[in-house]
Amino acid sequence: MPHRDLITLTRMQTGQSGQVAEIRGGFGMVDRLNALGIIPGKRITKISSMFARGPVAIEVDRGQVAIGYGMANKIIIQLDQIR
Repeated sequence: MPHRDLITLTRMQTGQSGQVAEIRGGFGMVDRLNALGIIPGKRITKISSMFARGPVAIEVDRGQVAIGYGMANKIIIQLDQIR
């Protein structure tokens, strides 16, 4: 997939889906996201985000999780292809 299909979770549109390609954070952040089921290769869908750098809600493993803007901005997503 071309590099242009890689974006941060914060830049995804509501309803868009993709796979976690990379997490650009320290061990503590990676461990926290791992506990929430957010790991490289995992498919997620953006459910909503709050205005002005608020939390981002996503669907992962048939459940919903909200994470802070700072964390969401360090999660790199490979968007699903639109067919």
